[in-house]
Amino acid sequence: MNRPGNEAELAELVRGAAGPFVIRGGGTRGIGSPGPGAVLETGGLSGVALYEPGALTLVVGAGTPLTEVERVLAAEGQRLPFEPPDMRGLLGRGGESTIGGVVAANASGPRRVQAGACRDSLIGVRFVDGTGTVVRNGGRVMKNVTGIDLVKLMAGSHGTLGVLTEVAFKLLPAPEVQATLCVAGLADEAAVAAMAAALGSPYDVTGAAHIPGRGTFLRLEGFETSVRYRAGALARVLGRFGSVAEVGGDVWSQVRDVVPFHGQPGDVWRLSVTPSEAPALVVKAGAEAALYDWGGGLVWLRMAPGVDLRARLGRFTGHATRVRGEGAVPAFQPEPPALAALSAGLRAKFDPRGVLNPGLMKAA
Repeated sequence: MNRPGNEAELAELVRGAAGPFVIRGGGTRGIGSPGPGAVLETGGLSGVALYEPGALTLVVGAGTPLTEVERVLAAEGQRLPFEPPDMRGLLGRGGESTIGGVVAANASGPRRVQAGACRDSLIGVRFVDGTGTVVRNGGRVMKNVTGIDLVKLMAGSHGTLGVLTEVAFKLLPAPEVQATLCVAGLADEAAVAAMAAALGSPYDVTGAAHIPGRGTFLRLEGFETSVRYRAGALARVLGRFGSVAEVGGDVWSQVRDVVPFHGQPGDVWRLSVTPSEAPALVVKAGAEAALYDWGGGLVWLRMAPGVDLRARLGRFTGHATRVRGEGAVPAFQPEPPALAALSAGLRAKFDPRGVLNPGLMKAA
């Protein structure tokens, strides 16, 4: 296993590569099937490079554990806006998630409906590409070296374009309080309509999720006086859908980490869809269980093992990713020809030798 201790060591290692690498942060959230290769672990690229609480800005080594990042921010009453999920329970893994792994997966939790995805909070990156060149974009440098927004491009690239060494984020203050409203007993279609009404209201909803059989949940965050006012007003908006009650407990970590699927058999799929189309797709899928997040724009499905969900659903607006499962079904959605050509061109530019996670995102 290769574990460089700094960016220069990493660049030298990649330049001298005799074969492919399997890039790994903490090994907690990777999906798909990378080809054979030597493991290249980023845990040595850790530490806070710059933290300015007054400017709501953090620059940190990509191998830094997510828990350490969250601890540093919590001490100043701040947080990452996008609420990164913990996939260990869902995937049955141990280890420590790294902040670089979060970026590589563009991992984003329930707050995405209000604060955006991981890539929307990312303001700078440093990485080593497949030639061993150190590339910088955004953040303190603010120079786009290729004419491409590499900050956005690297989020969700799963280590196929470069090995992240440093990431920079804009931050948010942690809220004073939060409140969760629950509408009980809604069928999936009514739940999506209720979430749409909440998200379309002026009450700044920061979470909208539906757990069939448990309830439809809406979250409000901020200063106590504001939250109390907005909770009352939102309850009146939701009243036409059914009985509304404020609930306690840690609902949002369960939604974020897909806790209802932990320890349950079967494959797990992640659908990104138009919310209004989600309930019909869940019925068509014949799923054993479902969980709706992002107001219905993200649907987690637990399926019987080996089911090719894409073949079962046919064409729809969105994409399906198999997050957990065995067998020959590709993890990633096949790209349309024009987008596939663009992706191939980017890989040829940034990894011309094909040494970084080759084949990981291959969809056929």
